[in-house]
Amino acid sequence: MSIFMAEMIGTMILIILGNGVVAGVLLNKSKAKDAGWIVITFGWGFAVMVGAYVVGHISGAYLNPALTVGFAVAGKLAWAQVFPMILAQMIGAFLGAVVVWLHYLPHWKETDDQAAKLAVFATGPAIRSSFANLISEIIGTALLVFVLLSFGAKGLVFSDGVQTLAVAFLIVAIGMSLGGTTGYAINPARDLGPRIAHAILPIAGKGSSDWKYAWIPVVGPCIGALLAAWLYMGLF
Repeated sequence: MSIFMAEMIGTMILIILGNGVVAGVLLNKSKAKDAGWIVITFGWGFAVMVGAYVVGHISGAYLNPALTVGFAVAGKLAWAQVFPMILAQMIGAFLGAVVVWLHYLPHWKETDDQAAKLAVFATGPAIRSSFANLISEIIGTALLVFVLLSFGAKGLVFSDGVQTLAVAFLIVAIGMSLGGTTGYAINPARDLGPRIAHAILPIAGKGSSDWKYAWIPVVGPCIGALLAAWLYMGLF
């Protein structure tokens, strides 16, 4: 399997399980309805873990354009790999969202809340404020990228599989502590790919895809990743 295919498949798995847990919690007549934020944060942590376990030995399982750029800036990834990996991640995120739509096909019609339907695919702010929302995405992603870069610093070595488990709990921690403001995209592909799917798919009773907000979960994570990479290089 090529690195391109690995990143595409890994990101697709990430979105199937991550967006899938959101669908289970939000859509009417789901047996997981109203299971709550804790279930969502753990679901996303496990989603990252599974995607990384599947393809990590092939591509490193970046599964996130911001993380990809951050590692390239820090000298941990060749720049020649950046664009193909980001393209693969975007395609995988879109395909994963399509799978979630198909899996929950009868539930869209049973759910009247258009905002809940969009939330299955893309993030949105609890309080709409472009500056505050952007800062939230910058901070969450900067923490993610800095910690992941630091895992390999100063000779720190994990046994096989343990680092991936640690990443899963990092995602859970970010979601619990920082995710309540914007839904913690911290990954441009995770938001943009499924948002495009929401706009294209014939989802019963869907509303707007909220394109006015869509730039924040793309730009914020990229800025956060750059800041984290520069901080890492300055400290280590």
